[in-house]
Amino acid sequence: MSKISNEVWVFIEQREGKIADVSFELLSKGRKLAEQLKGPLKAIMIGHEMKANCGSIFQYGTNEILLIEHKKLQHYRTMPYSRIVSELVAERKPRIVLFGATFIGRDLAPRVASFTKSGLTADCTDLQIEDVTYLKQDYPQLLLQIRPAFGGNIIATIITPDVPIQMATVREGVMENHPLDKAVNGKITELPYTSEPVDDLIEILDRHHEESKINLKSAPIIVAGGYGMQSKENFDMLYELAHLLGGEVAGSRAAVDAGFIPHERQVGQTGVTVRPKLYIACGISGAIQHRAGMQEANKIIAINTDPEAPIFEVCHYGIVGDAMDVIPKFIDVYKHKLK
Repeated sequence: MSKISNEVWVFIEQREGKIADVSFELLSKGRKLAEQLKGPLKAIMIGHEMKANCGSIFQYGTNEILLIEHKKLQHYRTMPYSRIVSELVAERKPRIVLFGATFIGRDLAPRVASFTKSGLTADCTDLQIEDVTYLKQDYPQLLLQIRPAFGGNIIATIITPDVPIQMATVREGVMENHPLDKAVNGKITELPYTSEPVDDLIEILDRHHEESKINLKSAPIIVAGGYGMQSKENFDMLYELAHLLGGEVAGSRAAVDAGFIPHERQVGQTGVTVRPKLYIACGISGAIQHRAGMQEANKIIAINTDPEAPIFEVCHYGIVGDAMDVIPKFIDVYKHKLK
């Protein structure tokens, strides 16, 4: 058995030839992990006519791209993709392999981990490298896989010390997207694709894809409401404020469950993770499940009637009061005094 390397790999997810944002986020984080391990950052990209995307991947400090191209690989299919990645990981044995916690990543990563008998933690919100002593044995430079657990009531740090290859799926939006000022002069290693009968067990007959009209991840300003907004009608004032500020409206899980706002606008552990410049939390208590999805915002304003609400622990500016009284004043000030 060959020696385990100090390589960090990122699986590059693509749809219709466009690289998913989460892959760039993982490359940013992967670069930091690789620097700590003093090893290279590598990307594995599967698709058809994807070479034009290599420049953007090198912009994130990638030392090498493992590129597998074929017309049959244009769209993600479980069998060929999992076979290719599994065989590469088993042969080259990287230290860390990262996937996005998307529909594709959640389908692919467990299959690769099972084939290679590697450790895998799903839906991570942070990754770190540390020396760990576990059961009186030292494990240098182990990957700490950090994620909410027990329904989001605690933050768990998970380690997989008994396996040499450690894998994680990472939620979209939780890692910062930081390209370098100058792309590295990386290497493209083109690998051949050899079709096998198992690859064609599943065939794509037709595809229907509709882009979401709501893009919370890219919104610079988010006005979010919780159960404390009391009704769906009261969310109208949040939409008005968001429109004036050029932002989007979001909600907590409690607001979604109550029918105040649709699920696609939910922020939190079971919703979207956002990093806006400004996040205004209205009538949101700030349970850990919600904070996991918004606490990295540049500025947070919280409005709540309960001075002990957990949201005040993470906000930059707190207003103790009823959002139904405060928000109309925000709207009035912006309409008449700030324009």
